[in-house]
Amino acid sequence: MNETSDWRALRARYGDIVEEFGRRWESAKAEEIADLFTDDGVFKPSPFDSPLTGRAAIAEYWKEVPFEQAEIVFRSGEIFAAGPWFATEFKCTFRRRRTGDKVDVRGALFCETLDGKIAEMRMYWHRTASGA
Repeated sequence: MNETSDWRALRARYGDIVEEFGRRWESAKAEEIADLFTDDGVFKPSPFDSPLTGRAAIAEYWKEVPFEQAEIVFRSGEIFAAGPWFATEFKCTFRRRRTGDKVDVRGALFCETLDGKIAEMRMYWHRTASGA
């Protein structure tokens, strides 16, 4: 393999991880989101949050999604890869179950991988909401 094909393979592999993350967010499956991480994986939900370490803590963060979010749609952009690291932009829209408000979340994911799993994910995002 040459450098270009190695880079394409990384982008494809990391793209699969992001797509799977998005599918699991859309289906609101906290345990399955956590399973994308290594056993001691780290998730930092925003620059202002403390990091969550381990699958149990990550699943705990995502467990309220089925009760709070409906009609979830996740999309990601181009994958930028370098060795075990990758980054991408994302857009996630959903409807708040309690109020019916539409929510638009746009941001970026920065990840480090290990053995095909996410070792660390940092999310940077901005959320806007509008009435139903």
